Amino acid sequence: MAIEASFTINQEDFPLSAVFSQLADATIELDRIVPTSKAIIPYFWIYANDTGNLTTDLSDGIGIDQVKIIDEVEEQMFVRIEWNLDHESVLTAITNTEVNLLSGIGDAEKWTFEIRADEQQEVSDFQTYCREHNIPIELTQLHALSTFKSDREYDLTAGQRTALVLAYSRGYFDSPRDATQGDLAAELEITRQAVSSRLQRGIRRLVASTLITSQE
Repeated sequence: MAIEASFTINQEDFPLSAVFSQLADATIELDRIVPTSKAIIPYFWIYANDTGNLTTDLSDGIGIDQVKIIDEVEEQMFVRIEWNLDHESVLTAITNTEVNLLSGIGDAEKWTFEIRADEQQEVSDFQTYCREHNIPIELTQLHALSTFKSDREYDLTAGQRTALVLAYSRGYFDSPRDATQGDLAAELEITRQAVSSRLQRGIRRLVASTLITSQE
């Protein structure tokens, strides 16, 4: 039976930590594409209030061979990267085991990853690899395969998705919370009431598209 798992790792234990030394408010999202070459996660997005403040040469980072900025759109930066897989990290653990990366989102505190495997033993092998190579992951969730749905299928607007992803990465849904609606509003540069509305409507649509639909 296919298995999906979520885990976290401290921000400083993953390449790209230099981003947060200059952009403390940044969120990084690895961009998953259908593989057409041997490149491993060749793109990522940086979301921050002012990406123009990033002057560090990320190519100097441990675990990175080359970085090229492809485009900048308002508060977003689209970047191509070539990883150095001689340096042990979560990425080497993924490439050297049978799991597949579904998503990766990082902020100044931690990275949160989701992986999928054909069976639970492959997730266990991934955990063993991390332990043997001193890659300090923390497993947070393990569950049977769920069907994939795009934002359109979930009926989320772009604003709702942005607010939900930011809330998740900032720890708004953690207990105790690491961020308030006011914190999210400040980052998004909208009112707290607008954040509350986006979160409430977004969560309602997610529940309606998953839990309610699954009972029909």
